[in-house]
Amino acid sequence: MQRIMIVALFLLTANLAMASGSYTDYSVGGESFQGYFISAGENTPLVVIVHDWDGLTDYEVKRAHMLAELGYSAFAVDLFGKGVRPTETAEKKKLTGMLYSDRDRMRALLEGGLQEAAARGGNLDNSVVIGYCFGGAAVLELARSGADLKAFIAFHGGLTTPDNQNYEKVKGKIFVFHGSADTAVTMDQFAQLAKDLEAAGVYHEMTTYSGAPHAFTVFGSSRYHEDADRKSWQRFTRFLKDTL
Repeated sequence: MQRIMIVALFLLTANLAMASGSYTDYSVGGESFQGYFISAGENTPLVVIVHDWDGLTDYEVKRAHMLAELGYSAFAVDLFGKGVRPTETAEKKKLTGMLYSDRDRMRALLEGGLQEAAARGGNLDNSVVIGYCFGGAAVLELARSGADLKAFIAFHGGLTTPDNQNYEKVKGKIFVFHGSADTAVTMDQFAQLAKDLEAAGVYHEMTTYSGAPHAFTVFGSSRYHEDADRKSWQRFTRFLKDTL
């Protein structure tokens, strides 16, 4: 019994040591960015995380560590630039607006993040991408680009499809977790996305949560909705376990 306990303690210690993350500098098109990578071990499945409109913060780092504890490596991309972490609403709108108006740049930055994840040892052949709010909209942009990932998961993300785009190139599954009390992203937009995905023959699961507002997964905020956060995370991680 003592030997078993010693072995278990050794394995736990090894796992904790292995799952230490760090910020990583990288460049896309000559511009500097800073992501966050945490490895759960060689060739483990990879989850790529796309941040909200305040940039890569402790929130994405916490989610990355939650995933590592479950046995997944994680890489949080940076779409704004190294050190660019806006705190004022006007600046957040400006930065996201620039990317919404230049979809080619958004796609290039997302692809650059994927390549950095691979360079750090992330397994892109067995990976999914998730995004929160603005990041959810970016995830759907990546899906429409034809990126070869197993799934694209949006938590309370923007759901509208640009007029000149469609979902015909999507290669992975799409999951959408949405609060039915969200006033920023309407249920009409939710329904239209479902119609677009169905018309394109894309496998999708779209779930709404009663009473959950926009940004319902953000810990400690006035918008946090524990029930919706817990249930969406459970469905998401069950999908990871079944798929990766």
